[in-house]
Amino acid sequence: MRAITVRDREAGVQGLTLTDMPHPHVAENDAIVRVHAAGFTPGELDWPATWTDRAGRDRTPSIPGHELSGVVVELGYGTTGLTVGQRVFGLTDWARNGSLAEYAAVEARNLAPLAADIDHTVAAALPISGLTAWQGLFVHAHLTTGQTVLIHGAAGGVGSIAVQLAREVGAHVIGTGRADDREVALGLGAQTFLDLDVDDLQQVGQVDVVFDVIGGDILERSTELVRPGGTLVTIAVPPAVQPKDGRAIFFVVEPDRAQLTDLAERVRTGRLKPIVGAVRPLSETASAFSRRRRTPGKTIIQVADEQGTQQS
Repeated sequence: MRAITVRDREAGVQGLTLTDMPHPHVAENDAIVRVHAAGFTPGELDWPATWTDRAGRDRTPSIPGHELSGVVVELGYGTTGLTVGQRVFGLTDWARNGSLAEYAAVEARNLAPLAADIDHTVAAALPISGLTAWQGLFVHAHLTTGQTVLIHGAAGGVGSIAVQLAREVGAHVIGTGRADDREVALGLGAQTFLDLDVDDLQQVGQVDVVFDVIGGDILERSTELVRPGGTLVTIAVPPAVQPKDGRAIFFVVEPDRAQLTDLAERVRTGRLKPIVGAVRPLSETASAFSRRRRTPGKTIIQVADEQGTQQS
C-alpha cells in the first residue's frame, strides 16, 4: 500500500516521503480501515511516539497522522461492535502507524460508526479537534449554561468546534485569534472577538473558563482572567502558573466512541459544522504539514474518493 512515512527525526517535514509499505496486520480487537480521508497535527513530528513504540524502541519507518475516516475491510479476532463494509471514523493510537496511508490498523474501540450522509473529509476533521474541544470544555472544565468561556484560537480546528459546543450548551463565548479570524469566530457563535495582535487581553475581565490552544505568553496572561473557582484548560504545555483560587489543567485528548458518536450526530443534524480548510491528496502531505501554511480550520488529506478510488 502507499503511505506517508518518516525515518529521520532531524529532517522534519522534509523527511515525509510517499512510499510503499506492507499492508497492516490485523491484531486482536483491531479493525483494518480503508482510509478515505485523514487528518494530522503539524506538531506530531516532534512527538516521541512518532518515532518510538511504548517500550521506547525505534519504530521507523513510521506513518504519521492520527485521524481517519473510511470503511472497515477486516476485523481481528474478538473485535465486536463493527462490521466489514461499515463506514467509520476515529482516532488511531499515538504509538502505532497512523492514518496517512491507504489502510490503517485501529483498535475497534477507537472507532465510531459514520452515517452515509456525512462526507469522509468532514468526518476526518472531527476526531482530535472534536474530542479535544468536548473533553476540554465538559470533562475537564465542566462548562455549564450561563458561564463565560474564553476560547483562544477560535477559528482553528479545535477552537471552532469549541465555540459551537459552548454556545449550544448556553455559555457566553469570547473568542480570540488574528484579525482575519474575526468573521469566522463571530459566525460560529462567539459573542465577542479579540485580536491578539492588537487588543488588550485584560479587557475580557474575569471568566469561568479559559480554553487555551496557544501556550506561551497568552497562556500565562490568561491565568489572571480566571475568576475564583474557575478553570483554565490547555492542550499546549503544562501551565507554569496557577490561577488564583482556580484550577489550571493540561490534558491530552483520549479516544471515546460515545463522544465521537455524539459529535457525528451533531454534524448530521447541522448543529455542528467542522471547518474543513484545504483538502490535499496524499502526495502533497509534506507541503500540507508545513507550518508556514495557514488556512482556516483543518487541513485534510484525501486518500480515496467515496467510491474508494485512490487519489493521486
